[in-house]
Amino acid sequence: MASKRALLMDQGDNCVVALEHIEPGDHVQYECGELTALDAVDLGHKLAIAPIAPGDKVIKHRAPIGSATQAIAPGAHIHTHNLKSDYIFGFHRED
Repeated sequence: MASKRALLMDQGDNCVVALEHIEPGDHVQYECGELTALDAVDLGHKLAIAPIAPGDKVIKHRAPIGSATQAIAPGAHIHTHNLKSDYIFGFHRED
């Protein structure tokens, strides 16, 4: 069995956290699933595990951490290029 490369913080989350650097096309296993990475992701960054529509909440550790600014496919990197914080004013790539 391959080693786990991402961490699912809670069963209700729609993202996982990378436990190491991940390249596009890499197979990524986590607690109860697996996915293929669409983007390069650094240690500690998030990958979507379910489709996330624009405006949908990104859920990490059972808490909403922001809203998607565009569609995010499973395996895609979630960061400031496609996520707007709902809590920190002005924390967006385009600002």
